[in-house]
Amino acid sequence: MLSIVVPAYNEEKNIIPLYEQLKDILHGFGPYEIIFVDDGSYDNTFKILKNIASKDRKVKVIRFKRNFGQSAALNAGFRNSKGEIIITMDADLQNHPSDIPKLLDKIHRFDIVCGWRKNRQDPLFSKKMPSLISNWLARKLTGVDIHDFGCTLRAYKKDVVDDLDVYGELHRYIPAIAKINKYSVTEVSVKHSARRYGKTKYGMKRLFKGMSDLLTVAFLERFGKRPGHFFNSLGLTSFGIGSLILFILVLHTLINWGISIDRPLLYISIILIIGGIQFTTLGLMSEMITRLRYEMEGRKFYKIKETINL
Repeated sequence: MLSIVVPAYNEEKNIIPLYEQLKDILHGFGPYEIIFVDDGSYDNTFKILKNIASKDRKVKVIRFKRNFGQSAALNAGFRNSKGEIIITMDADLQNHPSDIPKLLDKIHRFDIVCGWRKNRQDPLFSKKMPSLISNWLARKLTGVDIHDFGCTLRAYKKDVVDDLDVYGELHRYIPAIAKINKYSVTEVSVKHSARRYGKTKYGMKRLFKGMSDLLTVAFLERFGKRPGHFFNSLGLTSFGIGSLILFILVLHTLINWGISIDRPLLYISIILIIGGIQFTTLGLMSEMITRLRYEMEGRKFYKIKETINL
């Protein structure tokens, strides 16, 4: 069983061509399903999807109550997929369904196969340059040696997506999260086309969100299961340095009785001590939050309005 998960947000002109391309490619692959996740579109995207699903039972539709973002859409698709292998791709026709066989050729030897848009057809300064910087930084911080963290066209084994909790803009860094969980990751070069219809959802706001989530992934890789180690280390270091400075100042005052304490150093020591206490407290709280997270794992962070054929 093969599952194709396609997030869609205001892609009314792209849905039918994409569906036709997918149907042609998947013919002869055996059992499959195509899961479109309408991420709160306000154009005719859902109306078109509903019409397609009424004629083709292999097409399933999940409709969100509002726009929750691509990570939430992928998560909903993952949770409702039945395939042993799951393919994800964008709905904007920039990914090519004809590349699906290339992904499937490698998925039996790896847990995740990522697409690499080697000849990317996007504007240089608004998308390609920021993406190059973002990808370079992601490789350095996560240790995952792939070229394109932003390509949605990927293949996953079912047990991998069942083990993932994707939110925010973390869908970009699924390979890094998978690596933390000891899954194998590789990449293949795929075709890429310029967007013909609709508006890009990529912008500076999304770039900064992605960079923020990259720092989250880098932190999780090192301290994900014990965040207290990070904050407690900072706290104890800060508290120790502050206490040492204060001790030296007090000792200096006792030896040189009558000479006033150097006020800037006094203030610095107090700030370091208070900061150390705060970091240690934050470390203990993060440990408690981590425990709660594991207890509450599986809770949804999106709201589904309706589903079709599920």
